[in-house]
Amino acid sequence: MAASVLCVIDLSSSSRKALQWAIANARRNSAHLTILYPYRLIRGENGETVRDTRRKIEEKAQENFGILERDFLRGGKVSYDFKTEVGFLADRVEEHTKNNPINFLVINKNLRSAHKESFDDLVENSQVPVVIIP
Repeated sequence: MAASVLCVIDLSSSSRKALQWAIANARRNSAHLTILYPYRLIRGENGETVRDTRRKIEEKAQENFGILERDFLRGGKVSYDFKTEVGFLADRVEEHTKNNPINFLVINKNLRSAHKESFDDLVENSQVPVVIIP
């Protein structure tokens, strides 16, 4: 099985630390890095359709990831992919680890404040080792 790391980010400045750690570890272990941005989508904003709201969220996520990519990943000799997925944090991670061979999960502890129940559920029920970056 090829080494693989899953790093969950919320595209905040605090999640940069988790991403930096995951990149360094993936590089050191010649592992593939999957960067996951889970988000909640309840309804359209300002009278927009859900589809339009989703498109805007994902475009903004791609734009913000482009900055992280430029700062940390370009030329870094790390195999990686970036995914945006709608849903609860724990559900998205569980689904990803169930369908992909993941050696461990990297997550920033600041995600807990925004996703407390989902974060705690994720850590408690994870089927892979979890690295929590302060």
